[in-house]
Amino acid sequence: MANTNTENKIVEYHLNRHQPDKPQLAIHDLNEYITKHKGHTTKPHIHSYFQVIWFKQGNGKHFIDLKAHDVTDNTILFVAKNQVHYFDDNTNYQGILLHFNETFIVQKDNETDFFLKCNLFNNPYLQPLCPLKKTTAIIFEEYIAQIKREFNNPDQFGKEELLKSYLKAFLIQIQRVKQACEQTEEQTYTIFDDKKLQFIKFINLIDENYTKGLSVSEYAKLLFISSRTLSDLTNLQLNKTPSQIIQERIVLEAQRLLLYSDLNVNQIGYRLGFDDPSYFVKYFKKHTNLSPLSFRKSVS
Repeated sequence: MANTNTENKIVEYHLNRHQPDKPQLAIHDLNEYITKHKGHTTKPHIHSYFQVIWFKQGNGKHFIDLKAHDVTDNTILFVAKNQVHYFDDNTNYQGILLHFNETFIVQKDNETDFFLKCNLFNNPYLQPLCPLKKTTAIIFEEYIAQIKREFNNPDQFGKEELLKSYLKAFLIQIQRVKQACEQTEEQTYTIFDDKKLQFIKFINLIDENYTKGLSVSEYAKLLFISSRTLSDLTNLQLNKTPSQIIQERIVLEAQRLLLYSDLNVNQIGYRLGFDDPSYFVKYFKKHTNLSPLSFRKSVS
């Protein structure tokens, strides 16, 4: 009789691991991964791909962009590409770690793919984690098992397409659970609320253009709305102006580079679109009350 625990004993699966230009997907046993890469995972680092970390068991903290997030049993955490993150020193976590690149999650130019990428992962104003109930965890286990079975399937016909479909279904279920976590009893809110979707598009545009020095009116034009409408939108969603949100994205990237990279302050300023390094220093200090060098020393 076949061993029914075989798929649980296999700890790593990869698709197109050494082909960065291809859609990529990997799934790891969390404890094995942390143990194997402990010298790396506990230090601030970035990835060029997205991560879903399912902490099935274990209590501790996970750090994303300088913020500590409490991890408890059955917590799912999302890390976007280029976010600085690291694990604490706990090596007793049990769970699943999924890696996949943007090509693997964004298959079509539709609202579902866009929302999964930009709201689940790329929205710095939402919590990057959500707890799971036991009943939900059982359903999620089925999706993971399906992905593993397809990895083990020797038939290569349609493998990539099936894995994309299984991953997308898994992420849709996560988005539904996360939405329920964020929704209050007073809210009658749908995932594809028009104003929320437009706000997410603005956040995504900033992410793509923050080094170019675009004005609020230029962002509004890209969204096919007026500057006043954009201001009303950001005020409704966050009680902030569009300028504040743009500034916060620039400062966040500066903090990331100061935290994990070896670039000097001038190089970071140039990378962020500042022609004058001294102006970058003043800009950073204005928004953080620390000079770039003082900030780097404070987190080292």
